[in-house]
Amino acid sequence: MAIAEISVVPLGTKTASVSTYVARAVKALQQERDVKYETTAMGTIVEADLDRILSVVRKMHEAAFGEEVERIVTTIRIDDRRDKTRTGRMQDKLSSLKKELESQK
Repeated sequence: MAIAEISVVPLGTKTASVSTYVARAVKALQQERDVKYETTAMGTIVEADLDRILSVVRKMHEAAFGEEVERIVTTIRIDDRRDKTRTGRMQDKLSSLKKELESQK
């Protein structure tokens, strides 16, 4: 199970706002089954099998294009830990951080 942070950024749009184009990418993600995700202000965190993630990234990248967008920059950071096979890694990482923060009080 892998975790990836995906950021889809259209370039050369008429305004500084890109939410319309990012929404297209997130809609493509929402249509996928068996992919956990969390959208944040700076990107989207996805949890799934690595092949599935790479497929989803392509769909998100393609979905952001439109008549008014001719260039998209998509950035991906992948955390692919193979020594543990359980699911729920996004939540596990947050729980581990919270536990560490509590122990440092």
